[in-house]
Amino acid sequence: MRIANTIAWIILLIGGLNWLLIGIFSWNLVTAIFGGVPALVTTVYILVGISALWLLIAPIINHGKISLWNRD
Repeated sequence: MRIANTIAWIILLIGGLNWLLIGIFSWNLVTAIFGGVPALVTTVYILVGISALWLLIAPIINHGKISLWNRD
């Protein structure tokens, strides 16, 4: 579960930074990278959404904890 949590945090961080760029500069990093392939843009947004849902659900599954490292 630690690997899933770490991946979810990384994807969510990238998504958050993308929204920061959209808000400040009106520039979409995801569209700039994958603009030629709309299916990839949609896939990235879906992955960001799934990551957010996972990080909401993970503490419920893991009894109130989100583990990223081997610490208990």
